[in-house]
Amino acid sequence: MQIRSDLRNIAIIAHVDHGKTTLVDGMLRQSHIFRDNQIVAERVMDSNDLERERGITILAKNTAITYRGVKINIVDTPGHADFGGEVERVLNMVDGVLLLVDAVDGPMPQTRFVLRKALELGHKAIVVINKVDRPNARLNHVANATFDLFIDLGASDDQAEFPMVYTDAVRGTATLTPTPTLPREAGEGEKWGSDLQPLFETIVNYLPAPQVEPDQPAQLLVTTLGYDDYKGRIAIGRLFAGTLRPAQNVARIAHDGTITPGKIAELFVHQGLERIPVTEVAAGEIVVLTGLPEVYIGETIADADAPRALPPIRVEAPTVRMAFGVNTSPFAGREGTWGTSRKLRERLFKELESNVSLRVEETASPDTFIVSGRGELHLAILIETMRREGYEFQISKPEVIFQEKDGQTLEPVEEVYIEVASDYLGVVMEMLGTRRGQMKEMRTADDGSVHLRYLVPTRGLLGFRGNFLSATRGTGIMHTLFHGYEPLAGDIATRAHGALVAFENGTTTGFALENAEGRGALFVGPGVEVYEGMVIGEQARLGEIAINVAKKKHLTNIRSSNEDIAVRLTPPRIMSLDESIEYISDDEFLEVTPKSLRIRKKILGTEERRKTLSREARGDE
Repeated sequence: MQIRSDLRNIAIIAHVDHGKTTLVDGMLRQSHIFRDNQIVAERVMDSNDLERERGITILAKNTAITYRGVKINIVDTPGHADFGGEVERVLNMVDGVLLLVDAVDGPMPQTRFVLRKALELGHKAIVVINKVDRPNARLNHVANATFDLFIDLGASDDQAEFPMVYTDAVRGTATLTPTPTLPREAGEGEKWGSDLQPLFETIVNYLPAPQVEPDQPAQLLVTTLGYDDYKGRIAIGRLFAGTLRPAQNVARIAHDGTITPGKIAELFVHQGLERIPVTEVAAGEIVVLTGLPEVYIGETIADADAPRALPPIRVEAPTVRMAFGVNTSPFAGREGTWGTSRKLRERLFKELESNVSLRVEETASPDTFIVSGRGELHLAILIETMRREGYEFQISKPEVIFQEKDGQTLEPVEEVYIEVASDYLGVVMEMLGTRRGQMKEMRTADDGSVHLRYLVPTRGLLGFRGNFLSATRGTGIMHTLFHGYEPLAGDIATRAHGALVAFENGTTTGFALENAEGRGALFVGPGVEVYEGMVIGEQARLGEIAINVAKKKHLTNIRSSNEDIAVRLTPPRIMSLDESIEYISDDEFLEVTPKSLRIRKKILGTEERRKTLSREARGDE
C-alpha cells in the first residue's frame, strides 16, 4: 500500500439547513474556481430545481478544489434521513468527513444518522461549528454535545480526538479559536477570521490521504450514475487500485459475480464544477467514465485480465411503500404526456439505476406497481420529479413494510425529536399517545421550549406532520430518525375526519359551494371541474357525505337585491403534494398530473361505494 499525499477525498455531512452547501460555495470561491467576473448562483451545488425550491440537498454531488498543491475531492451529501441511501453509498468514496454543526442548534437527529454511518466505516472527522456569527450562538455547549455524540456512537479513541473549526459560511471565514481574535470594533467580516484558510489547513493536515495499490490490477467501485444524451450512461466512483486509461479494456463485475467485458470510452476527473478529460487516472482518485452502457451502482469495474470484485454497497432496506398505478379517473389523459402502464413501468425501473434505496415490484395487475422507499419524503420527491417530466398516474396511501421473525410480526419504529412551546405540550403528548408513542426523554430548554424524544411506530407518523403543525400553530419543530424493527404495537387511528365527495360530474358553482360550506372545509373553489367520487372537502365526523357542488341556482322572474346575488366563500384549502400524500385514506387514491393533484375515492360511483360499505359492515364477501 502507498499513500497519495497530493490527494484528499472528503464528504461534508450535516443535518438539514446547517449550511453545508453554503460552505462548499465559499470553498469553491476561495479556491479561485470561478472567474472574477463570473456570476455564480447561491448554493451552486444544489443544481436540481426541487433542491432549490425546498432548500435541501437531495442528490449527492462531487466537486474538487486545489489547495497548496493538494487536490481535495469534496462530496456534498443530503442531510435528510429519507435520502440516507445517497449518504451510505458516497461515504464509500471518501477517507474522512467534515461534520457540520449549527452553533445554536448543536447536533440534531440527522447529524447522529450521518455521523454513525461515517464512524462505522472508520472515517476520521473534522467538526465544523457553523453560523458562529449568530447572536445566540452556544459554542461551548455545542462542542461538548458533539463530543458526547461521538462517544454515544462508539467512536474510537482516534476518532474522538477530532479538531474543531469555527466558521461563518455565508461570509466565508474560519478560525480555530472559539473567541474572536480581533477586537470587537473590527468589521463584521473580520470578526471570525478573514477567509477559510484555517479550514483548508486542517483538512490537509488532519484527514488521511488515500492508501492505494498503484501496481495492482485496476479496481473501481461505482457509487453514482449519470446520463448524457451524447455520451450515454456515466459511471462515477473511486479507483482503489491500478490505473485507468481511455480505450482500455475492462471487466464489469455485477452484484451476482457475473463478469462482462467492456471498454472505457472517455475518462474525466472533477475540478470545480466541471469534469476535465484526462488521459490517465491513478489509484485514489474519484473518476468519471463513459462507454459502459449496462453498468449499475455497486458494481466493480476491474482489470480485464485479472478481475477482482470489491465489497458491494449495502444500504438499509425501505420502510414505506405505495402503489403507483395508471390513472383511471374520468380526467385521465387530459393533462399528462405519459400515462400508459408501459411508460410508467419504464420510468420506475429507470429510477432504480441511480436510486439505490428504492425498490419497485410488479403486481398481478399490469397497471399497478409497488414502490418502496425510506420515507414519505423519499417517495414524494420521486412523485414530484415524475410529475414535472409529464407523467400522469395515481398513488395509494403510504403503508409501512412489516417483517416476520420467529413467527412474530415486526414493524418499523422511528425516533421522533420534537421541540415545542410549553403551551402546546399537552396536545402534542396526547397526539403522540394515541399513535402508540413512548416517551423516552423530556427536558426544558433555556428559552422555555420543551424538547421531547419519543419512539413512535412509523404507521403512527403517516399523516402526523400536518396535524402536528396545525396543533402547534406552525411553531413546532419535528425530526425523525429510523430506530429499528419492534413487535407490532396494535391498532392506530390516523385520520380523524371524513370526506365531502362530489355527487356528480360538472363544474363547481358559487351557489352550490356556499351550501356545501356548512358541511365542512372545502378543497375546491368555484369554476373547477369535478367528477363523481372526487374528494372536494373535509367534514368533522368520520365517514363521507356526497354533495352536488355543480348545482346551479334556479332563475325566476323575481329580481333579487345585490346582497342576495353576491356569494361570499371561504378560500379553499389548497394542499401541496406532501400534504396530499399525508392526507389520503385507505379507500382513496391521489391523482397526480403535471398540472393538478386530486384526491378521489377508489370506487367512484356513490351507490356502488354505499353497497360495498354495507357488505363490509355485514361481513359479506
